[in-house]
Amino acid sequence: MALHVLITGGSQGAGKATALKFAAQGWDVTVAARAGDRLNQVADQIQNYGQKALAVPTDVGKAEQVNALISQSLDKFGQIDALINNAGICLTGPMANTSLEDWRQILDTNLWGCIHTIHAALPAMLSRGQGSIVNVGSFGGKMPLPQMTAYCTSKYALTGLTESLRLELSPQGIHVGIVHPGVINSDFMERAMFRGKNEDEATGRRQQMSKMLGDRWVSQPEDIAAAVWTMVQKRQAETIVGPAAIATELNRLLPQLTQWALGKATESV
Repeated sequence: MALHVLITGGSQGAGKATALKFAAQGWDVTVAARAGDRLNQVADQIQNYGQKALAVPTDVGKAEQVNALISQSLDKFGQIDALINNAGICLTGPMANTSLEDWRQILDTNLWGCIHTIHAALPAMLSRGQGSIVNVGSFGGKMPLPQMTAYCTSKYALTGLTESLRLELSPQGIHVGIVHPGVINSDFMERAMFRGKNEDEATGRRQQMSKMLGDRWVSQPEDIAAAVWTMVQKRQAETIVGPAAIATELNRLLPQLTQWALGKATESV
């Protein structure tokens, strides 16, 4: 019987690439995201690899939808061998221009979305004494990023969740790891939020991010998929993808210099 992976945020970008990576390696796949049409297209591609697929439209920020997702997935496949928490959104802008609703939205997706899936899937994993949980974080969960306080808060919290949960679950046979991408050249811009003191400032931030996505050092969705696959296979605790590893190491060794440079780089926006 094939192994089974459940991937949130699986309709596009790194989530889709991860779903296809696992399918190519002979795994059955459940994909979840809010975009039902795109999910069905991904499911068709998974089946083209000869694997079973289940597409479940889900808002991971809503516990009742996640509970239904896990229930349907277990009903179809019997077990969840790997849970990949990939769903996430990005928010760029000063805290003074970030509303409480913005905060709730980013925390609901980036943090509570992972809590919801883990809480719902964990009993089945514990009953078998095996499984893998991989959270897709960000280098913004390893170092501060300017004008991204809400985003970094969600990702730092996810790092803490992962590291603490690893201590708890490792003795029970369950692997917990976290993949930290840097900037990814994907269609995440469709979901990204930009804030400023006025519309022009917010638009400037969006344009800066769009320009950055064209740089050669930016990671591709397939890079994240490969990192997730390797983490599950080798039961790694943490990996930082691409040039983000250099940035996080510089911040660890020279935090004041690194953060000064980041601040100067964004002064014009």
